Amino acid sequence: MNFLKDMDWKPMALVPLLALAALPAIGSPSTWLTLTVAGLAMGMIVFIIASGLTLVFGLMDVLNFGHGVFIALGAFVATTVLGSMNAFTTADSLWTNLLALLPAMLVAMAVAGALGLVFERFIIRPVYGMHLKQILITMGGMIIGEEMIKVIWGPEQIPLPLPEGLRGSLLIGDAAVEKYRIVAVLVGTAVFAAMVWTLNRTKVGLLIRAGVQDREMVESLGYRIKRLFVGVFVAGSALAGLGGVMWGLYQQNVVPQMGAQVNVLIFIVIIIGGLGSTLGALIGALLVGLMANYTGFLVPKVALFSNIALMVAILLWRPQGVYPVTSR
Repeated sequence: MNFLKDMDWKPMALVPLLALAALPAIGSPSTWLTLTVAGLAMGMIVFIIASGLTLVFGLMDVLNFGHGVFIALGAFVATTVLGSMNAFTTADSLWTNLLALLPAMLVAMAVAGALGLVFERFIIRPVYGMHLKQILITMGGMIIGEEMIKVIWGPEQIPLPLPEGLRGSLLIGDAAVEKYRIVAVLVGTAVFAAMVWTLNRTKVGLLIRAGVQDREMVESLGYRIKRLFVGVFVAGSALAGLGGVMWGLYQQNVVPQMGAQVNVLIFIVIIIGGLGSTLGALIGALLVGLMANYTGFLVPKVALFSNIALMVAILLWRPQGVYPVTSR
């Protein structure tokens, strides 16, 4: 109860306020509903992509500009897994399609997590605590990773079509809501709930948060905080792989550079959220998704820089983001 009492609810109001402010400008309630659901779905996918980096930066203070390689790897792994399950993806049954989608997500997370383990050991570990070197070496790691993806899957764009049961839309009154966007909202909500529960309600989460505050004290109690932090990095990489699958299905095609293409969007979300806050990243991602859809419909030319304008407006209100973790 004290947590709820002390909670700052103002940032949470930004999402419904933005949605309500767009309604008069759009005019048609059905069009507004379609755009709003699409924006929330895009926001949830962006949150899944950004959640891994939020976790790594918030808990480990690591600026991983190579995060995009895990996104691209997850998407390309999904093309291979789903491509080998045509009987499931082309079946006219939603549950059969989900049976194909679930292993694609799990395999993508496993492969991205394994790469994250290697990435942490050979690229991140030598530059802990050195932010400038982290930026340079992780960007180099991402370039190498993209070239390796080209070696394995080729440099060309590969289609990643939606399974048959996730194509098309559901009609809610006069509004058409795409089925896949509903799935994206559900998956994003599940990821957020799992992260909050793990960090706040489990012993592992308690140890990780304690290790961030006082690493020496936690180690003196007999816990190997270094292993916990490696686990955090692997989990963040796996979440990026899951986000890559969702983003690839959202775009319905994948390219080796797709991770680098969304890097700017990811950092906008993290900056809005408060540099490491899970709840802040969720709010930032939803705001980014809604803003992109509303401006893309109303003023397409403004959509190109609408998210940067949104970030500037938020920072003018709260210079450290909506839920700042520390005074970095």
